[in-house]
Amino acid sequence: MNSAIVVGHSYGGTVIAEAGPHPAVAHLLYVSSYLPEIGQAQAAIMSDEPDPVSIGDNGDGTLGVAGYDAASFGARFLQDADETTQRQGWERVAPQAAAAFMTPTSAAGWRGVDSTYIVCADDRSTSVELQRAHAARATRSVELRTGHHPFVSRPDLVVDQVQALL
Repeated sequence: MNSAIVVGHSYGGTVIAEAGPHPAVAHLLYVSSYLPEIGQAQAAIMSDEPDPVSIGDNGDGTLGVAGYDAASFGARFLQDADETTQRQGWERVAPQAAAAFMTPTSAAGWRGVDSTYIVCADDRSTSVELQRAHAARATRSVELRTGHHPFVSRPDLVVDQVQALL
């Protein structure tokens, strides 16, 4: 029985692309995310961004945001949240495995699975143009006037979208 709603945020869209074909998945929900084609890696998707997020090699097989501090991170990723939330967001930033960005996607789970894309129209991280291009692949899309993390700054709006799927 298909009953799971799987949510992917930002590069998490490449992760849930792999999960889409699973028989338990009823719906994919993408938030300022990516719907990759088979064989496409996250790094390739992000390579055409006009103002890409600066990423640095940590020298241990992980990558991390580079050149940011709490204020610049907050201005880019959480500009629609208060200063305390921005600081707390920065404190939770963690290195990511390089493989998450470099491994080609082996399934386009969004094909043949009901999907919704939330375009974050005030996002300063993932361009609205790139979001709209990926949203066009989803079954439906909605635009919210939020930054990159609407589940932090406007969880009520995200909850509305999830409830619409139930």
